Amino acid sequence: MAEALGRASLLLPSNHMVKGHSVVSVLPWRCRNMRLKSVKLRSSLSWSGSGFYDKRMVAARTAMVPKRSSPRVFSVDSQMIQGNLGIAKAPKWWEKGMQPNMREVIGAQDLVDSLMNAGDKLVVVDFFSPGCGGCRALHPKICQLAEMNPDVQFLQVNYEEHKSMCYTLNVHVLPFFRFYRGAQGRVCSFSCTVATIKKFKDALAKHAPDRCSLGPTKGLEEKELLSLSANRELSFTYQPKPAHVPELDVVVPEQPPSHLTPGTPLPLPLAGLESAPESKEKSTLASSGK
Repeated sequence: MAEALGRASLLLPSNHMVKGHSVVSVLPWRCRNMRLKSVKLRSSLSWSGSGFYDKRMVAARTAMVPKRSSPRVFSVDSQMIQGNLGIAKAPKWWEKGMQPNMREVIGAQDLVDSLMNAGDKLVVVDFFSPGCGGCRALHPKICQLAEMNPDVQFLQVNYEEHKSMCYTLNVHVLPFFRFYRGAQGRVCSFSCTVATIKKFKDALAKHAPDRCSLGPTKGLEEKELLSLSANRELSFTYQPKPAHVPELDVVVPEQPPSHLTPGTPLPLPLAGLESAPESKEKSTLASSGK
């Protein structure tokens, strides 16, 4: 009887064993959260008041249903979503407000070529750094001035990406500006902030008006080009111009007459020929009787 009750208690839907009038749990603690399918019991004899005495019970196979697991959490890569959806990245602060006459320099060769191809146009080279607060505050003002002066070319040089080139050009303070114009080359260079923006406006008003340069475009100075070429960290080559040697005036000696052979002495003046002062003196002495 005890064995039958034990087997029957495991098959009850409530997972409890009935003993007398009290209910006692017989499943382990770990199995109390698991649900069992209901089991249908069938008996070949009728039930009597004596319980399970002399009864045969047949139980169907049961299957334990595990508890539902929590939903999985998947991590999504934001860069992958942006690439698949074609979402454009936010522009950096030095890329905002860019005008058609503004662009960023990509190297030393690009800087030299841009200055040489500018002709008589004024070129402003802006040296900046992404971490420079003064550069960031001044950038909107520079963009406004570039919009007001479409004939001026503005070149931006990122100090963090071109440190070696900036060192070679002796740029050690930011923000820093250099103005170049035609055959004059560099006309001025200075550093300014938002508080001293008037310095930039004055230089722009002085060198921006149209003018005609006499001679080829100069660009960087010769010593700066040689320094950039000597820097092994830069992919820049420069062939120095040949030194100009002024032509000297050559004195050609006079040639003797063609009828005289070389080495022949020149003929002496005739003895009968006297100079005019001597003949005049003799005639004076003769008249006086001396």
